[in-house]
Amino acid sequence: MKAIVIRKPGQMILEDKKRPEPPAGFVRVRVKAAAICATDLEVLDGNIAASYPITPGHEWSGVVDAAGSEEDCAWVGKRVIGSNDVVCLKCDACRRGEWRYCSDFEEIGFKRDGAYAEYMIVPSYGLCELPDNVSFVHGALCEPLGVALGTLEKAGAKFGDTLAIIGAGSIGLCMLAAAGAMGMRNIVVAATTEKRLGIARQMGASHTIATEKYDLVEEMRKIHPGGTDVVIDATGIESCIQQSLKLPKKGGVVALAGYGRGKMMHICVDDIHLNNLRVIGAGNNWNQHKKAVALMAEGLVNIENFATNRIRLEKFETGMALARKRPEGFVKAVFVHE
Repeated sequence: MKAIVIRKPGQMILEDKKRPEPPAGFVRVRVKAAAICATDLEVLDGNIAASYPITPGHEWSGVVDAAGSEEDCAWVGKRVIGSNDVVCLKCDACRRGEWRYCSDFEEIGFKRDGAYAEYMIVPSYGLCELPDNVSFVHGALCEPLGVALGTLEKAGAKFGDTLAIIGAGSIGLCMLAAAGAMGMRNIVVAATTEKRLGIARQMGASHTIATEKYDLVEEMRKIHPGGTDVVIDATGIESCIQQSLKLPKKGGVVALAGYGRGKMMHICVDDIHLNNLRVIGAGNNWNQHKKAVALMAEGLVNIENFATNRIRLEKFETGMALARKRPEGFVKAVFVHE
């Protein structure tokens, strides 16, 4: 089979590999779509811990074509998405459904080979059937939508709350889609440039702010004079996080959903202390894929247009370059298989 492999940081190639065989408790999936995520670039650059050589890819959909045990044979032939979490299922964290807290946790695409290949191995316990009315490309986007759902859940967001999203990448736009579906109101999306703010407006953002032209804090005082109920930073950038702490109402919430790349950052603690803010980390969102695909299947969230570029594995260099440069109008590059 063909598979993209990061041999070491900075070195990515397309290889012919032996088709893997699933062990008990796992199935083999013939990949139909695999989206490129910004964190895959971090794996390529060596900024995220990974087991090299590694085939990246954690946003995927496909068809089960083999099972490692008889009890999982019922999955063979089914269209699926699934969790990337490989866990013990026995510890207290797993029994609570908090798989990411399992001491044996490994993630597909980082510690185990992922979806930038024709076939991949995934745990059967994390599978979810993909309805016929959801395309494989749309299904591959369940993972970033699940990040949005998990972040909003951790933030305690609810119907009628005001929302500000800093960052208009795929995660920020997924936050917008999920927030609109759940009835949040007066939603603001801010980004450095206008590159993706037009997409945000098309998706129903009440306001957009290009911070290279306007002061975010001043503009937000006009839009949410009493402060914002929930603020989400989807960038992981120091200046954006600093600003995010100045936007909530007293007693409001700031959710940090962006990856900080291991950098040390400075914040004004008094912004949190004096305003009684609740600041939460939202980097581990588990077991959201079933909810995500249900929202897609019922037409409550449609983010299929995020797949702005559909490419073959052989064109991986083009896809990675697009993900890195993010030209105007670009959201996601997706590897597709006939």
